[in-house]
Amino acid sequence: MSGSLDLKSDPVELTAALVDIPSVSESEQDIADAVERALRDQAPHLEVVRNGNAVLARTDLGRDQRVVLAGHLDTVPVNDNLPVRRSGSGDEEFLHGCGTVDMKGGDAVLLNVAAALTEPRHDLTFVFYDCEEIEAERNGLGRIERELPEWLDGDLAVVGEPSNAAVEAGCQGTVRVQIRTSGARAHTARAWMGSNAIHAARPVLARLAEYEPRNPVIDGLQYREGLQAVKIEGGVAGNVVPDECVVTINHRFAPDRSAEDAVAHLREVFDGYDLTVTDCSGGALPGLTSPAAAELVAASKAEPVAKLGWTDVARFASRGMPAVNFGPGDPTLAHTQQENVRTAEIRHCAETLRRFLS
Repeated sequence: MSGSLDLKSDPVELTAALVDIPSVSESEQDIADAVERALRDQAPHLEVVRNGNAVLARTDLGRDQRVVLAGHLDTVPVNDNLPVRRSGSGDEEFLHGCGTVDMKGGDAVLLNVAAALTEPRHDLTFVFYDCEEIEAERNGLGRIERELPEWLDGDLAVVGEPSNAAVEAGCQGTVRVQIRTSGARAHTARAWMGSNAIHAARPVLARLAEYEPRNPVIDGLQYREGLQAVKIEGGVAGNVVPDECVVTINHRFAPDRSAEDAVAHLREVFDGYDLTVTDCSGGALPGLTSPAAAELVAASKAEPVAKLGWTDVARFASRGMPAVNFGPGDPTLAHTQQENVRTAEIRHCAETLRRFLS
């Protein structure tokens, strides 16, 4: 059957099968159908529920703790990097293709564990969801939280985002703001009769250039903050002094600050200017002091590091759960045409989770 998946096969082969099912954001039906069918046919010990193009499965064994394991099924648009291809051999074998890193290698690991562990020592919930790679309001986890919130409850969340097969704890928060400067239009031949709004943005850019970001250490992990102009919009015509300029700024902040604290900090940095917040998501504290998270770190046999970016662990953290990223692949290769994953990392992550959970 086209799109059939063998969940108990080598997770590398399962990764390749998943990659060869195109699933660009908003086009996840085929892969969701394949995942749902495989879980229902090959994992009878799990309760399986479909929600839109998300598939959820869980045990109900009465264990003292529950671990939620989540992965998104969608990818960014294909960039002449399908079907999957292989290179190398042994420890230097790689899978190449759209989604190998972000994050079908992680999905394969979770699906393999879901089918293999019929008697885990913790109750398990698996969440395979849609629309992670596009705007936050479309994210399938948000829909699940509204419609099936109890499916996201647990004592630890593990998101299978690429993390070089080590635990990346917590995540940064992110906020985007806009600052508008105004002027007066005039013909550029008589520029003194107007006021250039783009020139008026110079002090804003100066504050950005002089800004020194924090690098706080939280639970022994170092986070690196950042403040960057990411867009400047302005201009009317090639012979007109512009009367408006908009500078868009992105601030990545460590999880010891709340989203509200981060916005307040930006208002201090840009005192004297009106800020419009266009997007804001809080981060997630590492949570490594929780017993389950500490056990996962020990099972991984690698030093944990701070997650320098935003991931859906923040959604779980907002529900009061410790949450970490753990999956195969180098996150710096995500979304690139050269996306590839070392097959040894896929197997290592599957073995680590089986060891942690069994």
